[in-house]
Amino acid sequence: MHAPEARQLPLEGLKVLELGQLIAGPFATKLLGEFGADVIKVEPPGTGDPLRKWRMLEEGTSLWWHVQSRNKRSVALDLRSEEGQALVRKLAAEADVVVENFRPGTLDSWGLGWESLSKPNPRLIMVHISGYGQTGPYRDKPGFGVVGEAMGGLRYLTGQPGEPSVRVGVSIGDSLSALYAVIGTLLALQERNRSGLGQEIDVALYESVFAMMESLLPEFDASGQVREPSGSALPGITPSNAYRCQGGDYVLIAGNGDSIFKRLMGVIGRDDLANDPALAHNDGRSQQAEMIDAAIQAWSEERPREAILKALDEARVPAGYPYTAEDIAFDPHYLAREMIQTFTRPNGKPLKVPGVLPKLSATPGRLGDGGPALGQHTDDVLDELGIDQETRAKLRQAGII
Repeated sequence: MHAPEARQLPLEGLKVLELGQLIAGPFATKLLGEFGADVIKVEPPGTGDPLRKWRMLEEGTSLWWHVQSRNKRSVALDLRSEEGQALVRKLAAEADVVVENFRPGTLDSWGLGWESLSKPNPRLIMVHISGYGQTGPYRDKPGFGVVGEAMGGLRYLTGQPGEPSVRVGVSIGDSLSALYAVIGTLLALQERNRSGLGQEIDVALYESVFAMMESLLPEFDASGQVREPSGSALPGITPSNAYRCQGGDYVLIAGNGDSIFKRLMGVIGRDDLANDPALAHNDGRSQQAEMIDAAIQAWSEERPREAILKALDEARVPAGYPYTAEDIAFDPHYLAREMIQTFTRPNGKPLKVPGVLPKLSATPGRLGDGGPALGQHTDDVLDELGIDQETRAKLRQAGII
């Protein structure tokens, strides 16, 4: 899976201007940067991206920052000032892609909207990520990932029946939106290869979540049925659930394939269920889900988790358990697939971070360094624009950079 050292990364030569902050926009540009794009991240002077102070900090900087902002160049620039806006227009004139996740209309009010930036650069691709999209009656409402997850239908389904819904545990709405933003960027680049023209990409957090909701809508439309939360089970797909083990651990078992179900029943000593014609296919099994789950639970709760997993592996029944961060960090499969990478922080300490996805055989992505210091590349980037040292000194004195 390793490419020759001299091989170019697939997005090398692509210049990306990031005007976003926190999660959705910066996660999209992180992915582009890992595959060779030159990502210039614009941050407010003095404070920078708020993500720098989110979750666990070390020496004043978020550990998350070193994942989210790797392979980026940081430019400290005040977007609210006329001089800062003029510099952004210069940067956008040379960019291939601009990614922003401000509330719709914010960049227009600063003279940095699509019309202003694309007129001098018709090849520009501009990616907008927002809570509700650039149009529609909710356009101007503020919307973070948790709101998109709720409106998209995901939040209602998480948790146990009859209990309050729970958060997935990570910012999944933002991350899904970032993935759609990257897909849209690559599609627009392909179209630009044909037409020579850029375009806008409109990604809404709630729509990115809604697109993941499988048959939720057609089931309601056809029958009026509202899908309800189901805990760890998959309603209509049987058996697939979390089962308690001896000692209080849990194991996840997915025995919902017809032949897999037979093998699973053989492992738990229930040949009667394996050979029952009524349970030969998923539709029949789903009508008896509680009975089947009870049979598996009766078997699993008498055995330790490792013994269960060994027996199911030998029978080729998909099974696993909920990994903690510690499980992930030392798992041999993660390590063999190079999904646990280590880089050295500016303080000289090593830090484990997730590897790069997707895996390309000829031109794999790069890990790069951790997140840059605030404004670390301001002078370099402005020098590339032809902004002389005297002008930069005045801008710095005025607090614009």
